[in-house]
Parts: sequence; structure tokens; C-alpha cells
Amino acid sequence: MDLLRDNELIYGRLLTVDEPHLIGRYNKALAAFGLKPTGLESFHIDRTGFSPEIAEECGDQAYLDPNGVNRRFIILTPSQIDLPVVHTAFSNTSQLMFEFMSRNSRAIDALTIKDVLYGEIEDSVSKVEDIEDLLSINQVEFRVLSAEDVLGKAAELGTLVDRLKQEPDAWRDNEMLDRMVELAKVTGDIRENALVPDQVIFRHNAYWTSHFGGLYVFVDKDVTTVVGDPAAPGFRRSRPWQVSYLSIKDADTVFKFLATSGRIELPRASWVESSGYLEHRAEMVVRDLIWQSDPDRNLSSVDKVWLQTWIHNHADAINRDGNFPFLNAAKREIGQLGRLKIEEVKPQQRFLVVRAKPSHPDAWLTNRLISDFVPSDFVSRYIFNKQGFYRDYEGYSEVWRSHVVDVLKTTYLRDKATFRTRLYGLAD
Repeated sequence: MDLLRDNELIYGRLLTVDEPHLIGRYNKALAAFGLKPTGLESFHIDRTGFSPEIAEECGDQAYLDPNGVNRRFIILTPSQIDLPVVHTAFSNTSQLMFEFMSRNSRAIDALTIKDVLYGEIEDSVSKVEDIEDLLSINQVEFRVLSAEDVLGKAAELGTLVDRLKQEPDAWRDNEMLDRMVELAKVTGDIRENALVPDQVIFRHNAYWTSHFGGLYVFVDKDVTTVVGDPAAPGFRRSRPWQVSYLSIKDADTVFKFLATSGRIELPRASWVESSGYLEHRAEMVVRDLIWQSDPDRNLSSVDKVWLQTWIHNHADAINRDGNFPFLNAAKREIGQLGRLKIEEVKPQQRFLVVRAKPSHPDAWLTNRLISDFVPSDFVSRYIFNKQGFYRDYEGYSEVWRSHVVDVLKTTYLRDKATFRTRLYGLAD
């Protein structure tokens, strides 16, 4: 993974923690979790406080995610809100952390001046043993603590302030007044500084989870849809009266669900021709065929002319695979008719020519699911399905790894926002 790390394709954009007082605060949070303090003089953290260096030091990638539920978090600074989340068992952890930090920004700003916040994103289960455990999670609650107990002291001071206001003779209680002064030295003026988070409960909506080999949960008004491996415990047995179960191996059924639920854009000229989407897919198909035929080929000097020559020289392999000719035919049909007759397309190939509807709340999750059916497009895999991409990357030869990194650097990393907007219609 060193090549990915060096090019910021893994653990990129993390926050450096190298100030002794911040390391000390982080260690207090680790101790509260029953973990050994770090001996590192510098490390990096993501939005949740996860550090790849500390995970390596303690030999546990899940040190903030035991059992894959009730995710722990450590907040040293409000600036963590702008960081990615690089290790999680649930795809919506990042959004939940963002909502918590944005809704409680005043309290977090004030508290992290003197203290570290830590705790758990607590849900209704302590361990996931079957799908029913996942489906029982409807909301999560942020259980928030602070190492110096600033939160507790602020709450105590608030209670004493209320007593002072409400009890006529409370001002005569010198012991209480002394305690208020002592607390205020730690908390400051709680009338000006909001030290207690206002909102700690949030909805747990659609998500992907790493449990059971990877499983998707989509939530609609009248039904919840689970997409995953039928071998997962509880598949088709948990709440069959209100849950629809789709096998991720059944491309036809999964596609029909995405289409009928309004989560995808069917191939139409209105977006296909301006996006270059089919051209991108076709190039990814060809690159994948090159890798399959010669995984150790050096592609450092490859350009479009070389790719076109390779296509001509390997026409038999191209035709056997079928995806490149299909994409060319689809492009012609869309150019002539303005649309593609999707019902006439083989189920697996349908995912080559669709994208998530950009305006749908589940757009990122839907694009992630689509990428599971188009593993040849490593660019889309990297953008929407990093766990899948990293798993694929482990199986690449060193030469192909270098090529993949080069492609990502010259396409997506050059201007992420523009690339996502053009190909997928996503502004952020």
C-alpha cells in the first residue's frame, strides 16, 4: 500500500497530530477506551479520530470500531469535520459524524480549547450476528465524554446557576458560590460558551456495511431493501413481511429495483453525450482486458493511439468479452434514438451504461452498488467503493498497480469535483 500512501490514494488529507498537548489528550481518550497510550510523536487522524499509524502500532485496525458497531470517536479539534473517514464498517459513519459536528459546532469549538471529546456512536445492538441486528438499528445516539470532565462540570455549573436564580437565599450559600467559581475556572462563562452538545440523536438511513461480506440497506417509505449475499445469516428470514431481499448475484433483479425506485438514470442522450460516460467505460473495459492478457506489461507510455492499436490487434479477445462492442453499439443507438432500449440489454451489461440519479439522496450509495457490477472500472471503484478498490488492488501485479495509480492521478485526482460532475453529475 506504500504506492497508494505516497500518492495520497489511501489515508490522504488526514490531519497531522504532533503537538504534545494534543497527543496527551488523545492518549487520555485511548485510556478511557481501555487502550494503551501511543508512544508516537506524530500521527494522522481522520474525521472520527482514527489513526492508521496508531492502528498499526497497536496491531488492530478496528481499535475504534470493536465488533463493527457502536463506533468510537475522538475529537481533538473542530477542523476534523473537513476530513474524510478512512476506516469504518458502515458507509454512513462519515455523514453521521458530519451531522453531529455541524449541529454541535459551538459546543465542540468551546470544549476542544481545553479538552478532548470522545465517546461512541451508540445504536441498539452490541454485536451484529445476523441481518436482523442490522435492521433493528433505526437511529444512533452520540454518547459524549471529555477527559477533563468539562462536560460534567458545565452541567453541574448550569444546575447551580439555575438554583441561584430560583432560590431566594441561594446567594447566601458561600460553599455553593465557591464551587461555582471553581467550576467557572474550568468551563468559562457557560452563558456565552455552549459546552453541552444540543443534538446527539440522528437517523440511521441507507448504508453499506462490511458485515457478511458486504451488504446494502436501502430505506423507502413502505419497504426496506437488503442487497447482499444470500448466504448471510437472516437473509430472507428477518422481517420478510416488510423487507425485500435481493441477491447481489442477481443482476437483473438488482437493476430492476434501482430503476423502479428511481435511483438510477437510464442511458439517454441528455446526459450520456455530454458526460463522456460511455467513452470512459469503454476505455476501462479495454484497460482491464490488457491487464487480464498481460498483467506484467509496462503501460507507463500508453496513449490513446497505443490503445486503439491494441484493440485492433486483439479483436478476437475484444469480441469474446463483448463489453467494448456493446458500448460502441450503445453509443450509436443513443446518438440515433436519443435513448438505449435497456430492456434488450443483458442484465450484467446494463450497469455499464447507467449511473445513480444525482439528485437522489442515495446517489453515492447507488454508485457504489453499481461499481460492484462493473469491477473493470477501477476509477469508479476508487471514487465510490474504496474498500472494494483496495481489495482489488491487493491482487494487482506491481506494474499494474503503478499503472492504476497513474490513471487515477491524471484523471480523478487532477480535479476531483470537475471529474465527478462531468461523469456522474455529482456536485459534491
